[in-house]
Amino acid sequence: MGKIRFFGNAKKNKNKKVWVMFKRTLGKKQADEPKAHSLKIEELKQQLKKELQNSSDLEFRELYIKDHAILICFMASMTDKNAVDDFILRPIIEKMKDGSDHIDPRAILPISQISTTNQLTEISSSLISGSVYIYNEGDSFGVIANTSKTVERSLEKAETESLVYGPKISFTESLAANMNILRNNIKDSQLCMDDLVIGTRGKAKAKIIYIKDIANEDNINSFKQRISDLEIDHVPDTTVLAQLIEDNSWTVFPQLLTTELPDRLSIALLKGRVGVMMDRSPAALYGPSTFFSFFESTEDVYMRWNMGFFLRVLRFTSIFLSVLLTPAYVAVLTYHYEVIPSPLLISLGESRSNVPFPPVFEALLLEFIIELLREAGARLPTKVGQTMGIVGGIVIGQAAVDAGFTSNILIIIIALSALGSFTAPSYMMGTAIRIIRFPIIIMAGLWGGIGIMIAFCYILIHLLKLSSLGRPYFAPVYPFRWKDIGYSVVRLPFQFNSKRPETNLATDSIRFSEKKAKENKDVDE
Repeated sequence: MGKIRFFGNAKKNKNKKVWVMFKRTLGKKQADEPKAHSLKIEELKQQLKKELQNSSDLEFRELYIKDHAILICFMASMTDKNAVDDFILRPIIEKMKDGSDHIDPRAILPISQISTTNQLTEISSSLISGSVYIYNEGDSFGVIANTSKTVERSLEKAETESLVYGPKISFTESLAANMNILRNNIKDSQLCMDDLVIGTRGKAKAKIIYIKDIANEDNINSFKQRISDLEIDHVPDTTVLAQLIEDNSWTVFPQLLTTELPDRLSIALLKGRVGVMMDRSPAALYGPSTFFSFFESTEDVYMRWNMGFFLRVLRFTSIFLSVLLTPAYVAVLTYHYEVIPSPLLISLGESRSNVPFPPVFEALLLEFIIELLREAGARLPTKVGQTMGIVGGIVIGQAAVDAGFTSNILIIIIALSALGSFTAPSYMMGTAIRIIRFPIIIMAGLWGGIGIMIAFCYILIHLLKLSSLGRPYFAPVYPFRWKDIGYSVVRLPFQFNSKRPETNLATDSIRFSEKKAKENKDVDE
């Protein structure tokens, strides 16, 4: 897009001031521009009003010094008025009392973020962001001073990723505050934060974060290229950004991890991953991520390795049962009675004696009710939602059994499946697990055990084909990398993790010397 500059035609009329659209041709060298000349205060005010659609919160303040005026303009709703009074108006007025012919705001304003410009689009963008534009009539450029007023919430505990051990602090909607938290976590001079702007209308500031001597250059460039290539008017959050830049937008499985825990992002960066943070977003995004990354918790690191090992295996087992338990019930009762022991078969027959529906419809109905209760509880206020989930589950479950809609055994199975899906630390992955249960149940109702195997094999092939930032999604199982097993599938003692995961292709793959660690362990001998 062209940028607007103001200058005069020196050959025809040196005193005539006009606005000219300066058009750029992409890929060609910019032509030499004529020397910029000044605008009258009234002309500049009219241009700014036109650019900002005569916004009611656009305010002007004019100060007069001898033969010219100083224009100060800002958006009242976005600017800290106390900062304007104390750090802009007061220093300028005091300087005017000294009898100066010309005032350079850059030399007298006690503000750290100051820049100069004479481009209308840049001026309007700065005003919308909360800055103040100061223009000396007769100068070829004005000064932009940052006095933005931001609405921030205080640091609080994480809501979606609750922990027992480890730091409880979470990110906020302020990009500056999030950067401060991350800098305190990783005090390394190699920690880089590159600036980006996302969106054409609702322009959001973003940072690509990585540790320069650890992160792979291809991963960094993949993030930068995909974000730079976006042509969209507004991106409200990192969760939306993840959907826009992920490798496959049609799959139900997330390919980039989002987290509101600073220490989780710090651990990922130290493993060689690349992160993205956006202004007004309380979650950070990082990748490349694998399927197994979504089942890792920071508690696994803070707890003893054998406890972490047990909890991680428990999560994978519960997720596996969550996906297959209800379809197995449907398949057995529809096609495979012979696999049920006789005592259990009698109990199942008595439980289903009053149920008029086939097992597949019965299972889908209860799964739908569970999802309905979960969604209703999530949308209601916290205390009401908890009561709704508990009371609603008990009342509806008991009423469904008494009315003959379902059996007691299926309610137990559905409840176990729901609990298993909630063990996933990632809310996105937990939701994906609950969604894929429905087609597997339908396949079990159509073809029994064969239908389950067809669905299971299809999902497995689909996972093998997926990628995250071009990296294999199902690593380290495929392609198999046994050294990464201790980082993903299980939790091993720290001495076995002397190297960073091979999946991230880290530039510096060594975390510590395994040999020296063993020597230092026996210092008392």
